[in-house]
Amino acid sequence: MRIMGLDVGSKTVGVAVSDLLGWTAQGVEIIRIDETKQEYGLERLAQLVAKYQVEKFVVGFPKNMNNTVGERAEKSQAYGQMLEEKFHLPVDYIDERLTTVQASRMLIEEGDASRHRRHQVIDKLAAVMILQNYLDRLSYQKTQGQD
Repeated sequence: MRIMGLDVGSKTVGVAVSDLLGWTAQGVEIIRIDETKQEYGLERLAQLVAKYQVEKFVVGFPKNMNNTVGERAEKSQAYGQMLEEKFHLPVDYIDERLTTVQASRMLIEEGDASRHRRHQVIDKLAAVMILQNYLDRLSYQKTQGQD
């Protein structure tokens, strides 16, 4: 089963997909969106869902540091609801606090990414981290007999 991970922002959606075995996440692309114009990139997402034969979505859920649900998390939930309505596929959410910060640090530590380049790939890398965290959690649950 292939799973698609999404890092949903107000201007972009980072996209990642799992391998067929559900072990690893690979970055796919960044889709430009515009929440203010209600342009959510669902047409492009539909192309990617078909291409990768996606059976499930995982959307990053950016809770506040004090564990409350803020405006950005509510918008991520609304995006997830749009996905369910359009694609009739299950949507899971995973806490994504600090994934963008972690992704940025990774790119800086690699030393080969200028500020402009980091800006171009950060959301895709955050989507990879969201999906990989989800896949790792599933794998751990299976090893603990918590299917």
